Amino acid sequence: CIAIFQILRSLKINASFVKKYYEKFSDETKLLENIGKVFTNKQRSEAIKSLINDKFQVAILDDGFQDPVIKSNISIVCFNEKQWIGNTFLIPSGPLRERLTALKRCEYVFINGDKNLEIEKIINKFNTRIKIFYTKYKLTNLDDIKGKKILAFAGIGNPENFFDLLKNNNIEIIETLKFPDHYNFKKIDITNLNKRARELDACLVTTEKDYLRLSNEDKKNIKYLKFELLIDKKEEFINELKKII
Repeated sequence: CIAIFQILRSLKINASFVKKYYEKFSDETKLLENIGKVFTNKQRSEAIKSLINDKFQVAILDDGFQDPVIKSNISIVCFNEKQWIGNTFLIPSGPLRERLTALKRCEYVFINGDKNLEIEKIINKFNTRIKIFYTKYKLTNLDDIKGKKILAFAGIGNPENFFDLLKNNNIEIIETLKFPDHYNFKKIDITNLNKRARELDACLVTTEKDYLRLSNEDKKNIKYLKFELLIDKKEEFINELKKII
């Protein structure tokens, strides 16, 4: 969503984000608010009305594909190449929110990871018109932790992806700790993390999403990593956006 917002801004298009309001999941909203205006409501359609009233031209819905009320101009489904569709089951038995037949409703698929022709074949079985783009994450503040021993922790959907990204950037990880997705860290958690970091003589590092859920006091000894999404064949994707806009 952030990458698309930045593309639209470069095209002089006035875009903003739409998030369904969940009291417990404010971390993603905070992350988007660091980039641009976010409209939240328990009904996405009401948030879009507010966006239109404020003269924005494009609504970028973060997590809106399953909302039947919204008739979008472009729908993008995202996968991670490593996890792909997991055990193939729907939530809560597996990772999928819908069956793959839902791909008939989308125009683009973004796959985070390496090119995978097997995955492409499966996607094209459900929709031959889909255009597939690959993405990678690039760390933008790597210098903050270069040469340090790291105790990495994360409370996101797939913490392993975060840990692997650190390893792929030659970061020396001494230990990793996983927490549930959207986890609200308690005082005792931070106390224990700081204690363990001292024992290991390591620096505490987490994701930006996790960092935003911490109190100002708890942030003191913790660093977070910023990411930039690199889109392969980006110009091709920009041209696709231009066609719709």
